[in-house]
Amino acid sequence: MNRSAKVPVFALLVLAGASARAATDASFLLRAELQDLPGYFPGYLGNGYLGTLTAPRGTESTPTYVIAFMDYTAGDMSRPAQVPAWNEVDFSSSPPGGGRAWLNRARLDERHFADYRQTLDLHEATLTTHYRYLDSGRATEVEVTTLVSEASPHLAVTRFTLTPDYDGVVHLSFPLLLWANHAPRFPLGEMTGPEMEEAVAAYGLTLEPRPPATADREAVWYPGYAEVHASDGDAPSLSMWLDGRAVQGLAMAMAAAVALPEGMAAESATFRRDAYRMALDVAVKVERGRRYAFTKYVALSREGWGGDAVEDLALARAARSRGFEQLLNEHRAAWAQLWQSDILIEGDARAQQVTHSELYYLLASSTAGTAFSPGPDALTPDYAAHVFWDSDTWIFPVLLLVNPERARPIVDFRYRTLPPAQARAQAHGYQGAMYPWESDAENGTDQTPHSAVLLADTEIHVTADVAIAQWQYYLATHDREWLRTHGWPVIREVARFWASRSTYNPREHRYEIAHVNSVAESHNDIPNDTFTNVSAARALAIAAAAARELGEHADPVWEKAAREMYVPLAPRGTHHLPFDPSVASSSQDFGGGPVPLLFLPSLDLVMSPALRRGDFDYAVRPTSLARAGSGSMGIAPSMVAAATVGADEEGAALLAGNLNGGTLKPPFNVRTESARNNTGYFLTGSAGYLQALMYGFTGLRIREAGLVEAYPPMLPPRWSSLTLRNLSFRGQRLDIHLARDSSGVVRLTRQPH
Repeated sequence: MNRSAKVPVFALLVLAGASARAATDASFLLRAELQDLPGYFPGYLGNGYLGTLTAPRGTESTPTYVIAFMDYTAGDMSRPAQVPAWNEVDFSSSPPGGGRAWLNRARLDERHFADYRQTLDLHEATLTTHYRYLDSGRATEVEVTTLVSEASPHLAVTRFTLTPDYDGVVHLSFPLLLWANHAPRFPLGEMTGPEMEEAVAAYGLTLEPRPPATADREAVWYPGYAEVHASDGDAPSLSMWLDGRAVQGLAMAMAAAVALPEGMAAESATFRRDAYRMALDVAVKVERGRRYAFTKYVALSREGWGGDAVEDLALARAARSRGFEQLLNEHRAAWAQLWQSDILIEGDARAQQVTHSELYYLLASSTAGTAFSPGPDALTPDYAAHVFWDSDTWIFPVLLLVNPERARPIVDFRYRTLPPAQARAQAHGYQGAMYPWESDAENGTDQTPHSAVLLADTEIHVTADVAIAQWQYYLATHDREWLRTHGWPVIREVARFWASRSTYNPREHRYEIAHVNSVAESHNDIPNDTFTNVSAARALAIAAAAARELGEHADPVWEKAAREMYVPLAPRGTHHLPFDPSVASSSQDFGGGPVPLLFLPSLDLVMSPALRRGDFDYAVRPTSLARAGSGSMGIAPSMVAAATVGADEEGAALLAGNLNGGTLKPPFNVRTESARNNTGYFLTGSAGYLQALMYGFTGLRIREAGLVEAYPPMLPPRWSSLTLRNLSFRGQRLDIHLARDSSGVVRLTRQPH
């Protein structure tokens, strides 16, 4: 992992035009005004290594998390440790006499903030906030620009620009907020579900979100703690640094260097430190109508990614020497390069904007050249930043075609964490590898809270999902050396697990899988969950195919079990059943239980058109659009299913236009898990929506034969075209274009990019 990633000068020049064009494209610009603030759901700035949230003033301290930087408090599950907040800048224009009023304590209303607007630029990954700050009869024009650098991943920068309508001395503070250890903390690694609920209630807390944007289940998805054990600052050089460590975890470091406007000398500059805050404070003399820009350069690192505070301090000071404009241009160029691959919609401006925001959150939460996998909720405490099947089955297929360099870390994470998965299988009495329901983002160990231990031990389809993603990566890249060294070991051990976990029923001449928790999670300890059995059979078949590809030995049981795995069907085979016929279906969960998930593109389940239509009519069509759209994980199965059967084009269009059922939170299109919760930055839902466009409407599937058109493409009626621009497949770049011909039939064309 490099300390910085330089963007070549020629790339800056080539991509400058793309950035200029994007600046005029409204689909990349998400805005908030003062009236939007009561319902403000924070946006997200990140580069996959660092992630931070936005705030209305643009100057407040907000949570920041570093990739796989985990707190391992005894008795608890692992959780992401919150690092000191780096992005705060505070300002006071109060004249001498009386108390000093600070910007970050002023009420967010028209008395203090006039002409307010905040813009999240998705193309440039910057947050810019403008307003006229009113204090003690003085007015100050303020502009704040913040970014987490894509070009130099250890760097984050915020620039505070002021234009006063007065002469005098103003005060600025550039702090690092050290945060307090969260209280209360619960031993979630040991508590049962009822015990957890009782403990939460005993502290007067709730598992429900509180408006406008408190995280869902915040009472138990609180952040971990990074203790600062050494820190210092130097007022003359306007710099400060700290070293810390997550509880029983890795070391981290941070440093900041502040730049005053060119030619300006401070009236005074001091460094102060207490238990919760360290800050560089300056007083400067300003003149009416002049513009002054103050910049705070911050460098962050963690053990195994970067160095210590000495190195971070050198990096922050070097960034200050290079200047804000150069860093901003390099950052813009890096994002312009990412946006060379895009999804373009003509005829529906809202769908285009949503598509760009969904893709932005995926790109801002993923890395290249690592073996780290994003969790379902970016770098936030939601779902404790653990890695679920969401990464393999939902996020991975999108990145695989849009940016395979950012897809590979997901499959390489499973290779890196193969040893703990093998140990887990052995501990449960099975062979091969048994991947956890919730994997620790750093070491891959099982970190499922005790209240969900049933899922950890029996919702085991995740182990098949892992192998399916490995094979999809090989099919899309034809990287044979990767398959031999990384993919095959994982695929082989997954197959060994399923061969030992399934049981042959000689009377019925079939393999079965008993005592599982269905993907429709209200059904536990059941036999033959359809999605689990189909996925296991797919993983076993993949292992046999991979062995043939590499000339490796394949256990004959793998192909036999894949071929003879029991998949429950209704009488006369009209449609799949969700589970074994002996199971009484008391709820639907995904609408039709596990059956809609059989339409997932990565599973690519081969079935007759009649059976596919039967599954659609049984499990998808009866679900109301409102219900399908109110849960983000229902979007992809429903939309892909409608496209797959070649019917209900209007239904797919309504789902696409619904965007979808309240799970997009204003003002920055943050996708949440459901319409009623605030489990935000839900990459699973974002990727599911994009899968519906990339695989559902196009009919494309990744197979041994290539990028195959598995069924005719479709477009929602309002859309005139859909273009997947600059996809990557087997070393080639191509554009996929959907449009209607002169007779109104949707046609798919592909051409080299």
